[in-house]
Amino acid sequence: MDEKDLDWSDLHLFLAVARDGGLSAAAKSTRRSAATLGRRMHALERTLKRELFIRHDRGYELTAEGRDLMVALAEIETRILRLAATPDQTERPLIKISAGTWTTLALLECLDSITGTPPDIRLRFISAEKTLNIPHREVVIGFRNHRPTGENLAGRKLMQVEFAPYAVPGAPERWIKVLADTPSARWLDRTVGNDALCEVNAPRNSLDLALAGKGIALLPTFIGDAQQALHRTGNTVQELSHDQWLVTHQDDRHLPEVRRAIDRLCRVLKRPGPPRP
Repeated sequence: MDEKDLDWSDLHLFLAVARDGGLSAAAKSTRRSAATLGRRMHALERTLKRELFIRHDRGYELTAEGRDLMVALAEIETRILRLAATPDQTERPLIKISAGTWTTLALLECLDSITGTPPDIRLRFISAEKTLNIPHREVVIGFRNHRPTGENLAGRKLMQVEFAPYAVPGAPERWIKVLADTPSARWLDRTVGNDALCEVNAPRNSLDLALAGKGIALLPTFIGDAQQALHRTGNTVQELSHDQWLVTHQDDRHLPEVRRAIDRLCRVLKRPGPPRP
């Protein structure tokens, strides 16, 4: 390949498509049309004589050669930005984290420990019970209730999560039912049925109601035990016990800012150790 054939702006656009996981999302960040980005990616592949993407209806997935190029370009980009930035212009890198209601709540209480002192990363928490797509870069780090199975994912095993019923002393012996697509909500549905004090669609509301003395909430023990006003009203529900995993992309985990975030998140959750593919 002749360097004169390479359009260096295509490499910048390649990074956007690779990080955003597709043309539509990259079009917003680059202010180019999806059609233009598609043509530029084809042109880049022809110039490099490499297949960089596997194209699906749901987005663009990097090939092995595409991942290698992304890692190399990300390192170059970081060096250029550091050389070009003055101290007051340096922007902290953004790390997007997805977790369920309860893990998000626990992490927010330790925010300073994760962002650093002084802060050297920015965090965007996306609290969602559904699993967001890490290969398509919907998030950089995700918390899961099972070991990652995707070939491009790396996971670190954290704590075991257990659930138990909690209430304040003297509260009515009636369940607060959560309507959500989670194992704990499905257990409540099977166990309580329609015989509940009330129903809420946000898991966090069940904690608020339990603290207000309105009834019994099914909570993770790492949340319930941390509330001095609450007491366990029964044993842990064994069928809901599971390991928690921190998951990220194989490529992203080597970026310095992601590495820092992972190490700090694991310290907060008391489980050190290297990620395993």
